[in-house]
Amino acid sequence: MREVVIISGKGGTGKTTLSASFAYLAGDKAIISDCDVDAANMHLLLDANFKKQEDFFSGELAVIDEEICTNCGNCFDVCRFDAIYVKDNQHYIDKISCEGCHYCSRVCKQEAITMQTQKIGDIYVSDIKNNSTMVHAKLGFGAENSGKLVAKVKQKAKLMALQKNRDYVITDGSPGVGCPVISSLSGANLVLLVTEATVSGLHDLKRVLQVVNNFKLKAVCIINKYDLNKKMSQEIENFLKVENIELISKLPYDETFTKALAKTQTILEFDKNSQLANLVTQSWIKIKEQLK
Repeated sequence: MREVVIISGKGGTGKTTLSASFAYLAGDKAIISDCDVDAANMHLLLDANFKKQEDFFSGELAVIDEEICTNCGNCFDVCRFDAIYVKDNQHYIDKISCEGCHYCSRVCKQEAITMQTQKIGDIYVSDIKNNSTMVHAKLGFGAENSGKLVAKVKQKAKLMALQKNRDYVITDGSPGVGCPVISSLSGANLVLLVTEATVSGLHDLKRVLQVVNNFKLKAVCIINKYDLNKKMSQEIENFLKVENIELISKLPYDETFTKALAKTQTILEFDKNSQLANLVTQSWIKIKEQLK
């Protein structure tokens, strides 16, 4: 079992659309994991049925027992996150602001404050198109520890791949360079960098490549919408050559992509005979060769 993680330094490059297309091409030879837990949407393209759900708990928040609390104000005085407020002479915790540092509970002489483990999200296992399975998740509003939720999604997807004897795990990572991206890269066999022919596309490609290099992972790249700025596309190609990163393909701007999205379909379903569909198919073949 081999895992490819698909990431981009910025949003809007076509990362998730390509991930869904590769998932469709891989069919029942792959388990899919959507690690973009902050803004998960690949389930829309793959027609996920949310077959199984489990709660995910991580991190702690302070809770005040109003019956024990004497409203002495010690907790209010020490909180550096403005997470404690007073209303009608009663102290309360703002769950969004609380960082779970335990300080308030330690200074409470009445022991009216306890730290409780919080549910921060949901994990799902779904049947999807092409007889495959996807593990995905949704982070709760304002919740933290997205990196831990990503790790759980990856762990579950890899375990399922081993149990079902699948050849691949295809992981759609988060955009950017933050905690979820770092977590999604852990244990990957190959990283696919998806960028676009813009100044910000090259800038953020360089940033995310630094993260990949810290893990000493093999990386390849796809330039999406390369023909919108051919000069910038050439700059990206030159950068990839210097970094010894193989360019898998250059995909042209094509409104067919947008039309397929509007129908919640991959490009392979919408128009399998199009130039774009052929390029995406060839890209997946090259990625499989790299995974060997």
